Amino acid sequence: MLGAECCANPPAMNSGFGKGSVEEIGGLKSYITGDRTSNRAILLASDAFGYEGVMLRKIADKISGLGYLVLVPDFFFGDCIYSTSPPEVRANWLNNHSPEKGCENARKIIGELKSKGVCSVGAAGFCWGGMMVVKLAKYNDIKAAVILHPGRLTDNDVKVKVPTAILGGELDQLCPQEEVKRYGKILSENQDVESFVKIFKGVGHGWASRYSEDDESAARSAEEAHTDMLNWLTKYVT
Repeated sequence: MLGAECCANPPAMNSGFGKGSVEEIGGLKSYITGDRTSNRAILLASDAFGYEGVMLRKIADKISGLGYLVLVPDFFFGDCIYSTSPPEVRANWLNNHSPEKGCENARKIIGELKSKGVCSVGAAGFCWGGMMVVKLAKYNDIKAAVILHPGRLTDNDVKVKVPTAILGGELDQLCPQEEVKRYGKILSENQDVESFVKIFKGVGHGWASRYSEDDESAARSAEEAHTDMLNWLTKYVT
C-alpha cells in the first residue's frame, strides 16, 4: 500500500497546463514538451498523483529548455491517486500499479523514441517514479538515472548498470536518510558505475515536486534538487 507521506500535500493538477501537448507514445498518453527534432530525451516519472501535476510539468518544461525532448507518461492509465481517493483505493493502488510494470512500459516508450532517431535517453522519477526509474537503471536503455525522494527501495534495487543519483530528504519518513545513505554505500561499491547521493536538510517526502512556490525555503530546496538533477542528466545524456 501507499505510505501516508505518498498521499500528503497533493499537488495542483491541470490536464491542460504546460508548454507541451499530450500525445500517445509506446501505448501511453504522455505530456511531451521540447524540441521534437532532438536526438536526446528525458523521461520524467511522476509520483502517485500522476502526469497532470502542474509542478511536474513545470519541471518538464524547464528541462526542455536545455534542448531535450521531455516526456511525462501516464503510467497509471488515468488511475492516479486524487486528494479525494478513499482509504481502500489508496490501500490497493500500488498492487495495481507496480514499478515493475511501469518499467516495462517505460522501455516500450524508449524503444519507440529510439526508432524515431533518439539516441540518448535519461530518466528521473519522484516517489513511485523513483521506484520505477531505479528498475529502469538495471537496463542499458538509458544513459543515466535520477531518483528523488523515492518510495521504499531494496538493496538489490540499487544494483544498477547506469550512472545513478539519489536525492533524499533529511525528514523523509518513507525513505529515511539512513536508508538513502545505505543505498549510497551500495552504489559506491560498484566501481563500474558512477553515482551521487545527497541528503537535503530540513525537508520531508515530496519536497522536490510537491511544494509551494510561495514558501521561500521550500522553493529553494526544490530548485537546488532540480539543479542537481539537471547537472547529472546533462553530464551523461549527450
